[in-house]
Amino acid sequence: MTMWVFGYGSLLWNPGFEVAESVIATLPGYARSFCMHSIHHRGTVEQPGLVLALDESVRSACEGMAMRVAPGQEAQTLDYLRERELISSAYVEKNLTVHLTDGRDVEAVTYVIDAAHDQYCGGLPLEEQAQIIARAVGGRGPNTEYLINTAVHLSEVGLHDPALEWLHDRVRALAS
Repeated sequence: MTMWVFGYGSLLWNPGFEVAESVIATLPGYARSFCMHSIHHRGTVEQPGLVLALDESVRSACEGMAMRVAPGQEAQTLDYLRERELISSAYVEKNLTVHLTDGRDVEAVTYVIDAAHDQYCGGLPLEEQAQIIARAVGGRGPNTEYLINTAVHLSEVGLHDPALEWLHDRVRALAS
């Protein structure tokens, strides 16, 4: 069985598993958003950071990357992803259809936000997001690093996210 994973944030630049094929893909019905407080990786309980999540939105679609897992690595990859992504149960694992730019539709393991979880913080104004990201640090490093790596990688693969680009520029200004 072929296994695909949909990446829209840190999985783009740090998948952590062997990728056999990467294709730009669109996931309908969800928006990429800094709508999850990070209390482990990019912040702490005392000073939460923000990380990207897929927030359900009927009128939206998220462009990201569909990554085909190397054959024979499916079980190991799923175990790894669950350990990484389900650390606080704020994400929900779903198999969702994504549309690849080459015309294929594939089912992909996708991590979306649970809007009922206490780490959910959808709807924060961009300036407030920038202020949080500029100061938060967690177990995997500064929140700014997460934002910058994601923005740079999206740009490198030709994907445009105006809100993320604005945040990138604003956080860099705050940090200088």
